[in-house]
Amino acid sequence: MTGVTVVTARDESGTPVGFTANSFSSVSLDPPLLLVCPGKFLSSYEAFTNCREFAVSVLAEGQEEISNTFASFKGDRFSKVSHSIDVHGVPVIDDAVVQFSCKTNQVMTTGDHSILLGEVREFTHNNNPGLGYSGGQYFSLGLERAASETTSGTAVCGAIIAQGDHVLLERTPDGFRPLQITRNKRQNMRAELHTALTAQNLRLEIGPAYSVFDDPATNHHFTYFLASGSTTMPNAQITAVPINKLATVTYTTDAIAVMMSRYALESQTRNFALYLGDAQHGDVHALNERT
Repeated sequence: MTGVTVVTARDESGTPVGFTANSFSSVSLDPPLLLVCPGKFLSSYEAFTNCREFAVSVLAEGQEEISNTFASFKGDRFSKVSHSIDVHGVPVIDDAVVQFSCKTNQVMTTGDHSILLGEVREFTHNNNPGLGYSGGQYFSLGLERAASETTSGTAVCGAIIAQGDHVLLERTPDGFRPLQITRNKRQNMRAELHTALTAQNLRLEIGPAYSVFDDPATNHHFTYFLASGSTTMPNAQITAVPINKLATVTYTTDAIAVMMSRYALESQTRNFALYLGDAQHGDVHALNERT
């Protein structure tokens, strides 16, 4: 797991440049030094290896699109995001958790990247939760923690397990559903889910939360995670359903049917989102897979 940063500078002509990086680290407190690692494949590589000043903006939850813009957009990236100018004239991302303004200390070339050391001259910070990145996907610990706060009612925790271009579903007399467990508490659900599914001869990795909702009619709280894995032994109750057929399957509840249809749609672009709400209404928060 890492945070997500946008590194910015100006080239020799004064044009602002920037790229998304999670290879960011503290180096020293006295003097205050940090490092980032621009790759030689960057169109702005020369600008960063020759710059006298640069800045690092540590992104906050909700700034996934800013990360995507600086990772893949080919046009004027700064016209698409809200930014300010620091004391050195370098752009920094507005509302970032931290903004570091640095003077270049040293540049070292190693392999297909360079190590850009910067001495921090100015910085700002706030108390917003940071954006996370792991296993090719963004995650938002603040949202997941808020969704996992203890409430009354029965807790149902499940995993949407991708196996290639299929999803593993459990067959029940009332229809299909993701593999899941039921508990009377909401703490440690991810770990308990992993233990329970592993005991069913499944190899899996559980990723970020995908859908978190309450059902007032049953007083149940539902949390479903994205996951990947496979069965190690045949199981008559577990069926691999093609992703492009998920919208045609009969499910145990309407809420699960809507969730699986959304998953099938988002699988086409890998632009997954976290749903928070109840069985009928809620909000969607981006979990986009970074390019």
